[in-house]
Amino acid sequence: MISDGELALDLRRSLPGRGAWVHPDLGCLSKAERRRAFARALRVPEPSDTGRLRAQLEALVHRTTGTGHSRTGLDERKQVDPS
Repeated sequence: MISDGELALDLRRSLPGRGAWVHPDLGCLSKAERRRAFARALRVPEPSDTGRLRAQLEALVHRTTGTGHSRTGLDERKQVDPS
C-alpha cells in the first residue's frame, strides 16, 4: 500500500488502493527492491520509498521471532482473500 509516496504494511488488508504481497523476510524485501517489483506490482511509474515498509517489516519479524534474523515461528500459511 502506498501512503504519501511511501510503502506501508496493511496487516488487516483494509486500506484502499492496490496492494502487493510481501513475505515476512527482509531478504525477500531486498530482492524486491533490487528488481523494482513494487513499481510493477502497484502499477506506478517510479519506485516508492521502502524505508517505512522496511522498518515495519523489521519490527514484525523481530516481534515474532525475537531475533529479527530467523523466520522460525512466523505463520507461513498461504493467505487467502476471504471474499
